[in-house]
Amino acid sequence: MGLRHLARRGAAPATRTLAGLPGGIVTRRRGRGSEPEDVRLWSEGDDRRFIDRNATARTGQLHVRTHHDERDRAVVLLADFRPSMLFGTRRTLRSVAAAESLALLGWRVAADGGRVGLAVASAGAPTVLRPTGGERAMIAVTGALAQAHADALAAGSPGHPEPPLEATLGLARGLLPAGGHLVIASALDDPGPGFDELLTLLAERIAIRLILVSDAFERARPPGYYPFALADGRRGIALPAALPTRPAEARLADYARRGMAGVRLDVEAGPEAYAPLMERLDAVL
Repeated sequence: MGLRHLARRGAAPATRTLAGLPGGIVTRRRGRGSEPEDVRLWSEGDDRRFIDRNATARTGQLHVRTHHDERDRAVVLLADFRPSMLFGTRRTLRSVAAAESLALLGWRVAADGGRVGLAVASAGAPTVLRPTGGERAMIAVTGALAQAHADALAAGSPGHPEPPLEATLGLARGLLPAGGHLVIASALDDPGPGFDELLTLLAERIAIRLILVSDAFERARPPGYYPFALADGRRGIALPAALPTRPAEARLADYARRGMAGVRLDVEAGPEAYAPLMERLDAVL
């Protein structure tokens, strides 16, 4: 809830969006919805189907009627709270950073008139909220995120078997209408054998964006044994597994080639640094 005002910092008013044509001028987006926008003189290139007969007859000059843009933006936020995400060496856990980024993005979408839903993957039962609009929607989403994370911490810790991520991915898809948007915040550790195939298939039907969560310890660490502490209070010393063979940038580039844009989220950076990233991601939703 505390990220609400940070999410809207520097954002454009909800009634203004970038024009659909190249250029640096911000304009109102005209659409073909049912609500009239205005009536103006005909100009070359206007669609003849939108000629306003009454204004044309009254003035003797061709007039056309424009309408509000008809865009029902539905976005489902998928948070990965599986055991591998309950890990962190700087500032907070990877799961918390994922929730922070999704909350920032959700507040932006809701403020712009979009509908926001939620799907949470964890070791227990998944959490699912259908997309709805307004401030109440985001209050429900933030509350569900907090409760799901508390349940995930109580249910398991790193080292437990990872449930496949594709099951929650299928649930999230079922919440979205045609043309909806899915945003996944995860480190994508062991997502399951069918995850990539399902993700590629879904990308043909809905817009998918990725927030790849990365802890500093994953990107660079000196060799050796390290102490650890688990959620249940157990402690020990262990030799960590090998670092991933593919850095986050290479993984994001691979997904981008398949039409799924994404950003790397560094856990240690914090919400102040996440806000511009979410603004960038919001612009392509």
